[in-house]
Amino acid sequence: MRTFLQVLVNTMVANVTTSFLWFALTFWVYLETRNVMATGIVGGAYMLLIAIFSIVFGTIVDRHRKRAVLVFSSAITTVAFVLAWLIFLWQPEQALLDFGGPWLWLFAGIILLGAVVEQMRNIALSTTVTLLVPEERHANANGMVGTVQGLAFLVTSVFSGLSVGFFGMGGTLVIAVALTVVSLVHILFVRIPESAPAIDPDAPSAMDVRGSIRAIRAVPGLFVLLFFSMFNNLIGGVYMALMDPYGLEMMSVQLWGIALAVASTGFLIGGAVVAAKGLGRNPIRTMLVLVVGMGVLGAFFTIRDWWPLYVVGIWLYMALVPAIEAAEQTVIQKVVPFERQGRVFGFASAMEAAAAPITAFLIAPIAQYVIIPFMKSADGQAAWGWLIGDGRARGIALIFFFAGLATVALALIAFTTRAYRRLSAAYAQDATGSPTAETGEGDSSAVAPTSTPIAARGGLVDPAAPADGED
Repeated sequence: MRTFLQVLVNTMVANVTTSFLWFALTFWVYLETRNVMATGIVGGAYMLLIAIFSIVFGTIVDRHRKRAVLVFSSAITTVAFVLAWLIFLWQPEQALLDFGGPWLWLFAGIILLGAVVEQMRNIALSTTVTLLVPEERHANANGMVGTVQGLAFLVTSVFSGLSVGFFGMGGTLVIAVALTVVSLVHILFVRIPESAPAIDPDAPSAMDVRGSIRAIRAVPGLFVLLFFSMFNNLIGGVYMALMDPYGLEMMSVQLWGIALAVASTGFLIGGAVVAAKGLGRNPIRTMLVLVVGMGVLGAFFTIRDWWPLYVVGIWLYMALVPAIEAAEQTVIQKVVPFERQGRVFGFASAMEAAAAPITAFLIAPIAQYVIIPFMKSADGQAAWGWLIGDGRARGIALIFFFAGLATVALALIAFTTRAYRRLSAAYAQDATGSPTAETGEGDSSAVAPTSTPIAARGGLVDPAAPADGED
């Protein structure tokens, strides 16, 4: 647990850095261009690259020691942010903000590269829960991960807005580079006890899609869980593209950063509750119930043009996120063998990330050129004013309303599926120590006792581990 906490703190610093710079870039681009389409493309490109590279990242995590993965990720991010800083010093801001020119996209693309590589670290962190934390504490450890992510989001939200508002993009880049170097230096001194992973002979390349699918198909209903998360993110792309523009229409960038920081304390509360209480006997059911609540919040937190309603709604929305994320991670850590978890987490991340850019790329131009102008017209107000009121950004509010209703419908449909029942049964069976496909034909003597050290599953030599033939 001590080593896990060091990795967790290091990841928090790294996540703060990448999120800090990424949020600042989004704020800066929108404030300078006032173009929703630009922020939608920037945000959508981030998710698209995560979708493309997550399977590669997952295979790398499975093939290498986790510490080596963390060091490699930090080094790449450091180099990318330094290059972005040098480009900012080299080119005038007018060139960097030219929507039709190459320098904006090169500058944003290099920052994007540093942020995307960070996803490799997050996949590795999920596997270190299995490696370093006792099995009965997985849900609690995943709650701690959610708390750290919330803390990173809180710090990022307030300081990104303040940094762009007071120091500009140049000062923001200097801060990001310094924090990245701190994270890299720290991880060099962290030791994670792990033997060299065995290379899977059935994984001939880094893009091991076949191996990822095979590992997922071995667990009944797991594919459907991942598809559900993908469609949930499909709707989440709406919020990714439009949440910042909506907030920046209501307040200055500094106040919006502070508002996001206050709202993101919901991450801390939600993660702390999971860390203390766990997720109950059936994390899948817990996840779907919370997704229903998330959809209701998403539909109504912009129902009127009132910033306290928006901020409170975001706070409640974010309080649900750690439990939903922890539920998916806990299920995968329970039912997927450790040596395959990197690829499964990578494939899951790819599926979820692939959905959001589709919506972001579609909804940004539709919002900019169709729905927002329509809601500013007399016809739009006459048609929908009774529902969402009047004021600024009513077009975005209308989109949020229907996106929330779609989320609720998706979760309720998931409750009725056979896959939900099968995965719940598989999780409960594995949790009680019943035989699985990995342990034999049903001979109870082939099942590892629940007290078996988790280190033994991660490839460590443990004197208390059962002898050959007993596991």
